[in-house]
Amino acid sequence: MSDVTRVGLVGGGGITRAHVRGYLAHADRIAVTAVADIDAAAAAERAGELGAKAYTDYREMIATGDVDAVDICLPHHLHADAIVAAAEAGKHVLCEKPLCLTPEEARRVADAVRGAGVTLMCAHNQLFFPPVAKARELLDSGILGTVYEVRTTDSFHNDFDPANMGWRASARTSGGGELIDTGYHPTYLLLHLAAAEPVEATAMLSTHRLKFMEGEDSAQVLVRFANGVVGQMTTSWAYDAAPGTEKFSVVGELGSLTGTATSVTYRLRSGEEETFAFGETDSFVDEIGAFATCLQTGTRPLHTETEGIAVLGVLLAAYEGARTGTIAKVLRL
Repeated sequence: MSDVTRVGLVGGGGITRAHVRGYLAHADRIAVTAVADIDAAAAAERAGELGAKAYTDYREMIATGDVDAVDICLPHHLHADAIVAAAEAGKHVLCEKPLCLTPEEARRVADAVRGAGVTLMCAHNQLFFPPVAKARELLDSGILGTVYEVRTTDSFHNDFDPANMGWRASARTSGGGELIDTGYHPTYLLLHLAAAEPVEATAMLSTHRLKFMEGEDSAQVLVRFANGVVGQMTTSWAYDAAPGTEKFSVVGELGSLTGTATSVTYRLRSGEEETFAFGETDSFVDEIGAFATCLQTGTRPLHTETEGIAVLGVLLAAYEGARTGTIAKVLRL
């Protein structure tokens, strides 16, 4: 691999705009040299911004585009096929959430990535929020002792309507509803902070406001982890979280910590407490920089296909638990 990692961007709209900021910020280490989108105009627009070559078929781009890695920013139901195609061609992969949608797709992805020996990094951008990194550092230090409970929240008033929701309105292409979309973020945060294998989950799903979509617009999820930690997660497109609601919190035998997008505070039963405040950062810029570092140094990404499949397992178990009124086992590969 050359000093500058060459990336083929698969998809030219939506979330790619955030990824482009990352590539422009780290242009000395990683650069998009090809863009593929079935919409020729979208491919040309994004390629023009980046000085890249435009394609309308990502398989052609992978085969002829002279790239080291691909960045997959497609609708959910197209992720697995693109990952497998890239891995089989020996290309490293950055994939937007969710990694894939079904156990069968998860097995195909894992087999392709591990069989080819390529690196797959899940684009879990909220792991790069400074308060999340600080919280993980504090937990690793043992400051809370044995952890009992983790909570995460990601709720906002979404302005989707039938005219602008596109493929997300269909359960076939989205994989469900809000839970497997925005709800993916608080789910991977839950796993990251619990630092253990999820073993069972259930959920209550609701459609409060966006009644035109096939799936839910809100969800409350419970997860049990192998180390005894219990996780609680709330996520919604129907409403903003109440003022003062933490983005994440962890409770343990010695105290607790709470976090927002810009700060994290721990409070111990001994009376000790401290707050760490951070300035605004762009998590997508940091994510792309981390992808470059992983490929150029051989460092393991924070979340690979292993964690991506674990997150999917939690979500599928949550959906099953909601459907059957039970607590469901989490997928294991």
